Amino acid sequence: MNFINDKKVKEGFVGQRMIVLPPNIRKGVLKNELIKRFYLTDIGYYPKALNHDRERKFGSPQYILLYCVEGAGKIFIQKKEVAMKPNTFFIIPKNMPHHYQSSRDNPWSIYWVHFGGEQADLLYERHYEHKRLESDGIPYDEQRLYAFNEIFDLLENSFERREIEIINIKLMAFISSFIFQKEINPSLQERDVVSDSIEYMKQNLHRSISLDLFADRQHLSIAHFCRLFMQKTGRSPHQYFNQLKIQKSCQYLYFSDRNIKEICTELGFDDPYYFSRLFKKVMGVSPVNYKNQHKKI
Repeated sequence: MNFINDKKVKEGFVGQRMIVLPPNIRKGVLKNELIKRFYLTDIGYYPKALNHDRERKFGSPQYILLYCVEGAGKIFIQKKEVAMKPNTFFIIPKNMPHHYQSSRDNPWSIYWVHFGGEQADLLYERHYEHKRLESDGIPYDEQRLYAFNEIFDLLENSFERREIEIINIKLMAFISSFIFQKEINPSLQERDVVSDSIEYMKQNLHRSISLDLFADRQHLSIAHFCRLFMQKTGRSPHQYFNQLKIQKSCQYLYFSDRNIKEICTELGFDDPYYFSRLFKKVMGVSPVNYKNQHKKI
């Protein structure tokens, strides 16, 4: 896998979201008894961050959470390389020199937060005890991304004292969801790779997802992942994903006025003819006949 070594980009990615708290707001936070022991300074989301490359020779005065949801990258820290893949995170300690970069041929999408304070020190100690300097895997949880967006949206709307207090209270819960993931959501830890992958499929019916991405999310080879999936479901991941898409298309045909082309776009099919053939194979009738049949009911 190739990584960036010639062109560096710190920010400027299509679809990015980023907020850096102004100096006067930071000063106010440090005087606020409610939140001065744990606070946010910067937050952002970089999707498909090609050429993202950042080096801090003297580290950052805050801790940095990097949460990778897609693609790949590397973090170089204390003469080690830390690999980042989908559903992994890493917390860079404050004041520690580091360098991170996105993969060239599979650029990462990352959520990131800079945070500090005395309670941040304690949280990091909880996270780092008995651990080596490596990335941690974490099960996909839609609520975690919802929490991030809630924090971000609040920041976009206001820097007023009460809003800043709410943001930092929510931030501690967000960071804790990584550090105490096993204790907070034990059921997510117990789910097997197949259940997790099926849930991911349901959340991404609008996309066309390759087998290597499914396998990479579970840190498995494609052959091993497919074997586990077939053993549990009796179908290949590709067949199961298409089955879910066809089931969703039935809902669109029955409950909406979308045409075939619109449904294809909604469900990540590039070719309407392929979709129609697949629909007939699964449902026994064409999409048009299915819609007409249900119109008569």
